[in-house]
Amino acid sequence: QAWRKVTNDVTFQAIHDAILAKSQTKDIKNMLTPLDYLFAALAALAAGAINALAGGGTLITFPVLTFLGIPAVAANVTNTVALCPGYFGGTMAQMKDLRDQTKRLWLLLPASILGGVLGGFLLLRTGEKLFTDLVPYLILLACVLLAIQDPVRAWLVKRMGGHHGAKLEKLTWLPVGLASIYGGYFGAGLSVIVLSALGLTLEDSLTRLNALKQAVAFAVNVAAAIFFIFSGQVLWTVALVMAVGALIGGNLGGRLAGKIKPSTLRWTVVTIGVIVAIIYFVR
Repeated sequence: QAWRKVTNDVTFQAIHDAILAKSQTKDIKNMLTPLDYLFAALAALAAGAINALAGGGTLITFPVLTFLGIPAVAANVTNTVALCPGYFGGTMAQMKDLRDQTKRLWLLLPASILGGVLGGFLLLRTGEKLFTDLVPYLILLACVLLAIQDPVRAWLVKRMGGHHGAKLEKLTWLPVGLASIYGGYFGAGLSVIVLSALGLTLEDSLTRLNALKQAVAFAVNVAAAIFFIFSGQVLWTVALVMAVGALIGGNLGGRLAGKIKPSTLRWTVVTIGVIVAIIYFVR
């Protein structure tokens, strides 16, 4: 009986927060100025370039949206929808390395889609206040994931060179599915988790695993985005402006590849993320 009461209270609070957030997003949409849209577009442009070069673009766009006054859940939802074109472009760019991995895709994509939807569902059920409280911890987690990206890649290269048997391939969907839940919920640093999961359970080249990782990230993001469309919390004008910025940024990042050291850019993003997390803690 006590558990039922707690569950009902949590559900009521989640519904109350969702209604309040929808009302707030309508108010915010009317309050945003052309300069705010410019800031959102520039943040998305930077994120698109960063994702193409090093990863971690969400650590730029999400804080900018919240600093513009958009509620945390709506900012996360809008950010997920806005960055979909960038994930699509990244997947298409690596299509040649995916063509003969159809069997793996049939195994991983359903888990990725279900995980993305479940993560999105959990986000909307979390409630505005709780998610806002979790934001600095999520940002710090994403910073840690980005910081260990190079060691993870080095470990994968070493493991592939050792020709270890891939006895766990049939179970790859499980860690990927769990990672996808995180991806649907927040997403920053998802690529590092997925690449690690693939490296643990599959034996293949890093290039082909990277292509699989990109396809999984795309599936998670699109699944969560489609789910969010029906939440009423997507700021469509902001999402459209950001989508254009992300596409341009992704193209720019591709052109800058080789001219900017990814590790330097990655540590810059990590530093920015830590500073942003500290700001959230003291606010």
